[in-house]
Amino acid sequence: MGRPGLLDGESANGVVERFPQGFDLGQLRQLGSLDVEAISVAVRRGGAVESRHRVHAVAVRDGEVEAAAGDPALLTFFRSSAKPLQALPLACARNDLDAQDLAIACASHQGQPEQVEAVRRLLQKAPATENDLECGFDEGRPRERIYHNCSGKHAGFLALCRARSWEPSGYRLAEHPLQQELAAELASAAGLPADEIPTATDGCGVVTYALPLEAMARAFARLAELEGGADVVAAMQAHPELVGGQGATDTDLMRALPGWTAKRGGEALLCAVSPDGLGIAAKVEDGNPRALRPTLARFLAALGVAIGEDFARVDVINSRGERVGEVVAE
Repeated sequence: MGRPGLLDGESANGVVERFPQGFDLGQLRQLGSLDVEAISVAVRRGGAVESRHRVHAVAVRDGEVEAAAGDPALLTFFRSSAKPLQALPLACARNDLDAQDLAIACASHQGQPEQVEAVRRLLQKAPATENDLECGFDEGRPRERIYHNCSGKHAGFLALCRARSWEPSGYRLAEHPLQQELAAELASAAGLPADEIPTATDGCGVVTYALPLEAMARAFARLAELEGGADVVAAMQAHPELVGGQGATDTDLMRALPGWTAKRGGEALLCAVSPDGLGIAAKVEDGNPRALRPTLARFLAALGVAIGEDFARVDVINSRGERVGEVVAE
């Protein structure tokens, strides 16, 4: 599958700060996380730099920072990257769910037919109906809640409510026992006290959590070892097309790197874990996701992982379908 282009006219602002060429993992370790500059991703048009994005990234293994660019303590919201962790109680509570059910529960889907059908199947197993979903509507899609990109997660929430015999109404609210259990699950995975994690409301109406990037990477590094984690990881790897969809960065990363598990989140966040437990988290400071792929290519290369040209260089495409520029890490 080819990489997606970017429409002419997209813009971004960023601080110019270079990530030194040729950096390797040894240098990253030697300098220490806070001494390594953030990754600078340039948008070039006609040979000139039109804009730049500043990106922070961190890698954690066995609870310790192994490499970082920028600030590993950067506090940002976990958003949809938390979905694999939020699916852990579901995987433990329901033994009637298959890999597609768990994959769509972790998804930020694009409303493609196979994805919507997977949500319908999960709702049937819950059991629940589309009217029970509390996720609202997605702009540019049919005005039905099942087409919202988080409808799979919400269907999974309803299935967990049924398993716990909880009243499903209001499951998205912080005071609901579902959200309280999920908060405890996430805090445990990240190694942080639940009552010290700032919260807000996500785009789909549920609780979202603000964590340091390092804590997100730590949680992902542990994902497969947590109760229910092996099933969640296997489901996402078996069905990357459900997790994101055509051109989605997390879907494409899992296809490019067999054995990896990845999940993107709102405002240009991506978390992933390697087969041997290396957790990574990357966040574009200005929230523009076009900088994620070149960042991942550069950061993973420093860790000895080659991901390919489709990530290292993203084309800028104008309204005529012409390649007029590129997005690359400097």
